[in-house]
Amino acid sequence: MASNKEHFNVVFIGHVDHGKSTTVGRLLFDAGGVDEQTMRKLKEEAAANGKAGFEFAYVMDNLGEERARGVTIDLSHKKFESDKYEFTIIDAPGHADFIKNMITGVSQADAAVLVVACTDGVNAQTKEHAYLSKVFGIDQLIVAVNKMDMREYAESRFNEIKVEVNALVGRLGFKSVRFIPIASLMGDNVVKKSDKMPWYTEGTLLELLNSYEPANRPTELPLRVPLQDVYAIKGIGLVPVGKVETGMLRPNTKVVAVPAKTGTGMAGEVKDVEMHHEKVKEAPPGFNVGFSVKGFNKGDLAKGDVIGTPDSPPSLVQEFTGQIMVLNHPSVITVGYSPVFHIHTAQVSCRVTEIVKKLSPEVQDNPDFIKNGDAAVVKFTPLKAVVIEKRDVIPQLARFAIRDSGKTVAAGQCMDIVTKPLKL
Repeated sequence: MASNKEHFNVVFIGHVDHGKSTTVGRLLFDAGGVDEQTMRKLKEEAAANGKAGFEFAYVMDNLGEERARGVTIDLSHKKFESDKYEFTIIDAPGHADFIKNMITGVSQADAAVLVVACTDGVNAQTKEHAYLSKVFGIDQLIVAVNKMDMREYAESRFNEIKVEVNALVGRLGFKSVRFIPIASLMGDNVVKKSDKMPWYTEGTLLELLNSYEPANRPTELPLRVPLQDVYAIKGIGLVPVGKVETGMLRPNTKVVAVPAKTGTGMAGEVKDVEMHHEKVKEAPPGFNVGFSVKGFNKGDLAKGDVIGTPDSPPSLVQEFTGQIMVLNHPSVITVGYSPVFHIHTAQVSCRVTEIVKKLSPEVQDNPDFIKNGDAAVVKFTPLKAVVIEKRDVIPQLARFAIRDSGKTVAAGQCMDIVTKPLKL
């Protein structure tokens, strides 16, 4: 049975080994999303793998390799209900190698939980994930200070971490940042109020999540569904999977996929739409969906393509202008630089064709280069076909991260575009 509760996506982010997956597993178990028998089996499996204490992490870490290594590689989704919301929890990888999956996870969320171990504090991925969550549109952040049991539940240690994290997130412009001390493995303050930290008087993690409002659902904007994956299912045909970013996805409607295999776009039709394996009459923004299509053959659609409608197709660009912030570049960015861009679910190399203006620390027209800490307006040319939208038209598809040598070197938003004609 489909729930008629409002839907809410929350992504768990943070540095590797700080306890994201364990926090998610504990939340699901204590909230009734995982039964005792499943939990018992996971505990036995964790012990057999020499990973005693990882049983809660195993709730989300589905892949055998993840369980063996104790590291989250791919995105996992899990559904559960509170008395207020139907939640989809997205557990995103913390390991630097898997940052591109984490970017996709953040772009699907209404709020983020940044897990920071009090035994360790702010680390490289803590910083990167905080930056990216803001760039990709998250305004509501909960900082879960984990492993409090390993510091005797000390309020002084919680406050030290709070100061450290505030120095990081305070300047990023989140609308709401709330801190909570937790011990996921023990279950303290996740779903059940802890008696170990009487000095903390606010709600549990679940209560904080329940207190938030979902992000704006832009149903009035044109349909945009960036594809995360495409499956060929026997007896059904092609089933693309993705998140509805804007507009409404409905069965029996004509759609276009851009750039699709041709590099310009392809026309087809949506047959059925499913959310959590249940057929629905419409899927609004914020929902992760699978939908069967006709008019497309195997190999026609791929991750990074964007679904829209014939009367308002996604923007295929030959050039775009972005306002960027340089976060972590080893030297300087100049004309000709061609790193990989993560734009919604697409990954494409783009070349810097012009540094139009440096905006900060001081304003300068056409500088020769930009470096760490600089904000600038820059023109880019994609080296293969890609969809991106203008921030003041469809902001959900205007955000991007720039990656080079395994690091996020810059992030930004698209301000203007020069489109290519579509040949459907």
